[in-house]
Amino acid sequence: MQVVLSEDHRLHFPKGELYGGELVTPFERPERWDIIVNRLKDQGFEDFVSPDTLDMEPVRKIHGRGFLEFLESAWAMWTAENYAGEAIPTVIPARRMRDREPHHIDGKLGYFCMAIETAITAGTWEAAKSSAAVAQTGRRLISDGARLVFSLCRPPGHHAARDLYGGYCFLNNAGIAAQAFLDAGAARVSILDVDFHHGNGTQDIFYERADVQFLSLHGDPRDAFPHFLGYADEKGAGAGEGFNINYPMRPGSAYDIWGDALEDACIRVGEFAPDVLVVSLGVDTYKDDPISFFKLQSDDFKTYGARIAEVGIPTHFVMEGGYAIDEIGVNTVNVLQGFMDK
Repeated sequence: MQVVLSEDHRLHFPKGELYGGELVTPFERPERWDIIVNRLKDQGFEDFVSPDTLDMEPVRKIHGRGFLEFLESAWAMWTAENYAGEAIPTVIPARRMRDREPHHIDGKLGYFCMAIETAITAGTWEAAKSSAAVAQTGRRLISDGARLVFSLCRPPGHHAARDLYGGYCFLNNAGIAAQAFLDAGAARVSILDVDFHHGNGTQDIFYERADVQFLSLHGDPRDAFPHFLGYADEKGAGAGEGFNINYPMRPGSAYDIWGDALEDACIRVGEFAPDVLVVSLGVDTYKDDPISFFKLQSDDFKTYGARIAEVGIPTHFVMEGGYAIDEIGVNTVNVLQGFMDK
């Protein structure tokens, strides 16, 4: 198994995150990457690949031009105001406000943000581009004939919508990989999101498209971030009707419930018959994750890795969330080992 990764992820490390009314060390931090890499090495995985230069063409196909221009310029605009801290929005357009992009950076941050826990720093744009390049390189390796590739993306991506960032995400890595597969000749791509949190960004990007099937297993949005998307009645629209499938689950759900949802999702992927399967791999479904409420055990990750392998389609794992730091390496590698052992 080849693992694509880049040290450039370290360029993004905000000093703080708003959580529970306090500014805390971000749950999404470079240490997560280090622990996963150490576990990979401990388990004998040594085929590490550096990313190719980022091709912006598939990025531009799924993200709006104004949004990309904002991400590229946000830090310079922020520092031009002589602000001392990191860029965090203080106002967002709520119901009955105008959908109009402001000129000032304070307004732009709120306009393009879907969750204010996510700060922009001096290195955020470069780190986000590097993460997207990691996902693109994994795509190339699959297209070149690999059965399994793991793209260790950081920052993650599945909350990044067409023109919104948040939930620690800036560019939608899984979506960029899916678009790149299509650009390279694939007719259909499935994206299976097993992160605890709903992949609202991925849903937003592909909601009206029939060439990408999106399936998400996640905490019920009535109880879990991102709260305002991820309900079971969201099934796609227009050409995409029927190709968006959500599996919201209640607090305390263990593998008996979660595994049933995965089984249905794998059957639906098989029926769609994609050329490739992209898995948004978040391991925050673990029982001790600090910002989630599912109850999967470490061995369950091997079990579901094996079930995904049974679909029998070339599979590109793209790293998303997982915040139980001590176990993130074990749980991530368990999924990959379960897949490989099948």
